[in-house]
Amino acid sequence: MTTQQRALRRSRNNRIVGGVCGGLAEFFGVSSFWFRLAFVIAFIPGGVPGIIVYLIMMMIVPSE
Repeated sequence: MTTQQRALRRSRNNRIVGGVCGGLAEFFGVSSFWFRLAFVIAFIPGGVPGIIVYLIMMMIVPSE
């Protein structure tokens, strides 16, 4: 039995701004729509919590 090791990477193909949501979707095996929706909801209460998390992930998570 072999196990495939996945690494969290920003997506090159499934991206709108920085590829963070696409990379998370590929890592967890779900649609990127759900991560984009979560970030939009995080932007609603003033935007700061969602923007800060997104920007930090853009800086920390490497690109494909």
